[in-house]
Amino acid sequence: MAKRVHQPREDAEFDFILRMSGDPVLAYFTGTWPKAIEPCREMDLVVGAIVDDYTGRLTAVRTDITRCPAATERYGITGAPSYVLLKDGETVAHGTGPVTIAEVREFLDGHL
Repeated sequence: MAKRVHQPREDAEFDFILRMSGDPVLAYFTGTWPKAIEPCREMDLVVGAIVDDYTGRLTAVRTDITRCPAATERYGITGAPSYVLLKDGETVAHGTGPVTIAEVREFLDGHL
């Protein structure tokens, strides 16, 4: 995973990252239950492959559903992987399920 992807250990850290980021935030939510592991690993690879292309325009945050339950509930996350584009803490767009690099680029370019 790219070094530019934040990984909060708890809700307070997630909220701190949101407050401190001057950029929109791509928060993608992961899980550790058996059916979620492989799709979440794929999401890590996708985000890691593109995050450097959005430097200065986007902050990426890998959010573990079990470590950040309040953020998970706040953004209506019901499965993993899921992703939310946030501006000033508000949802701009969201999606669920595994995606390709091209799909994430299209998603971001359409909403940034």
